[in-house]
Amino acid sequence: MAAPDLEVSRAGFGIANFRPLPIVRPAMTKKNFAFASTVAAALSVASIAPAADWPQYRGPNLDGSTSEKIATHWPAGGPKVLWKTQTPKGFSSFSVAGGKAFTQVTRDAEGAPSEVVVALDAASGRELWSAPVGIAKYQGGGDSGTPENKGGDGARSTPTVDGGKVYVLSTALGLFCFDAASGRQLWKHDLLKEYAGASRKFISWGNAASPLVDGNLVLAAGGGAGESILAFNKQTGAVVWKGQNEEITHSTPVVAVIHGVRQTVFFMKSGLVSVGVADGRLLWKAPYRFNVSTAITPVVAGDVVYCSAGYGVGGGAFKVSKAGAAFKAEQMWQIPGDKEVANHWSTPVYKEGHLYGMFQFKEYGSGPLKCVELATGKVKWSKPGFGPGNVILVGNNVLALSDAGELVVVEATPASYKESGRAKVVEGKCWSTPVLSNGRVYVRSTKEAACFDVSAKSAQR
Repeated sequence: MAAPDLEVSRAGFGIANFRPLPIVRPAMTKKNFAFASTVAAALSVASIAPAADWPQYRGPNLDGSTSEKIATHWPAGGPKVLWKTQTPKGFSSFSVAGGKAFTQVTRDAEGAPSEVVVALDAASGRELWSAPVGIAKYQGGGDSGTPENKGGDGARSTPTVDGGKVYVLSTALGLFCFDAASGRQLWKHDLLKEYAGASRKFISWGNAASPLVDGNLVLAAGGGAGESILAFNKQTGAVVWKGQNEEITHSTPVVAVIHGVRQTVFFMKSGLVSVGVADGRLLWKAPYRFNVSTAITPVVAGDVVYCSAGYGVGGGAFKVSKAGAAFKAEQMWQIPGDKEVANHWSTPVYKEGHLYGMFQFKEYGSGPLKCVELATGKVKWSKPGFGPGNVILVGNNVLALSDAGELVVVEATPASYKESGRAKVVEGKCWSTPVLSNGRVYVRSTKEAACFDVSAKSAQR
């Protein structure tokens, strides 16, 4: 999850000296772009998990997509409810693996409000274990919303599940590893204290990035000069490599293969920063303006990388090229401002040359779901009424969760907005991402979580 944030004055970053970049259109044709990105995207899939699992933020392919099939036409009352349970405060999403669902909530622990990772039985919603990971202190940035649907500030990060272990990155940048079966803590690092992160000005509203597991590594950012990006052995917690001199944002990184090289793309205060997964070596950088909060995960489509932010920054795309061993990122286009292609914290999904997601800034309860052409930044269609929720891609459909707790199925086509299913599924404010695993969709709000049967066979009942 990205960081919900509200007050510009708290961050202390002004915009008086900012001169917006012009809208730059690409030289390549739409036909060539669509062909190139489709072919390259097939080669750049990140680590694949079994279709039944959604093991970390952004899912099994790290791009918000799954190959599972679902029923796209629902009865009037919505899909069948399997269970509901309380999930007090926060915007953490679910990760589901090994028959368990994990998220982060706020509870009293040892006499104080604490951030807590919770393990639920994925089939019944019954709590299996919980463990505190830090003090629940969030500076009030997530209390906004519509007059009738606000409050609930809490953890923004989502746990990651891999190989029988659960990895958690707390608001204060504590990196934890737990045994998924028992909840026993296996190892822990304080990124701020152990890696000179405390020497920097910590970001407003605290950490919102989720830990990223790739191969045998857990990747995270938050250290100081020369060690701002870190890779840990996922079994032991030992540092495998560290490097770079970057300041963190609220963005979760992504792993992708670009021009045959496996790399991790971080969205830092300086812009996009890509390093080799194996050794942390800097591969390329793409400067991009920062103002107050950068929060979405970069979207990689072949050799094109999309990024966006609110607070007047807007969206843009870069084409990454490679000559010999040298990488280079060149801007294709940028559209400044909050109206067209700004993503506050909602990361869009990509399909066949187009992005689908909540392109908006602080339009609580009313902001649109849009389809945007990646080659140009052109908005193909826009449908209001979603607010700053989140989406995933399920085959040829977008599954959207509005900030008011409505789950909506929309066909992923640039032709027009085509909705096939809609249901009110939870009460409370939803700034989290829906998750699909084994025919079940998991959603949560600042008040409750719920699980629904959306399997393809459910349409036959």
